[in-house]
Amino acid sequence: MTDPILATPLLEPVAQLTVTVGAPVEAGAVTGVETRGQRRIIPITGGSVRGRLQGRVQAGGADFQIIVSPTMAVLDARYVLALDSGEHVYVQNHALRRGPAEAIARLARGEPVDPAAIYFRCVPRFEVSSPALGWLTESIFIGTGARFPDRVELAFFRVG
Repeated sequence: MTDPILATPLLEPVAQLTVTVGAPVEAGAVTGVETRGQRRIIPITGGSVRGRLQGRVQAGGADFQIIVSPTMAVLDARYVLALDSGEHVYVQNHALRRGPAEAIARLARGEPVDPAAIYFRCVPRFEVSSPALGWLTESIFIGTGARFPDRVELAFFRVG
């Protein structure tokens, strides 16, 4: 008997986010049990949400980064979406961003970098209080991103 062939998952576009950001806070080397890099905190100042979800990114969140090496950072962004429907969605978005050391250094200095030069992938997870948004908690989502001097552009997809 042969194994059945499993279907390749489809990606359903869910949302495009523009997340505006403030100046990075360089918090220094992480010490103790987790001694693996430099802590950088990027304040989230607002933004917009388009697509199946419509609304805005609320100010007050942040991206808590660990700069692992000159070519790679591990990101942990946490923020709230205020949807046009009046509902709120809490987002915790884990990401990996890597690229050539020169391009990563330009990003850190706030200079523009061609998004094609940077690998930026994420796995957002959602918390909702509205039953109408329960579908956000019942699937796996992945995304792509691009960092610009004043913002981050993200595209989220439901894995079908």
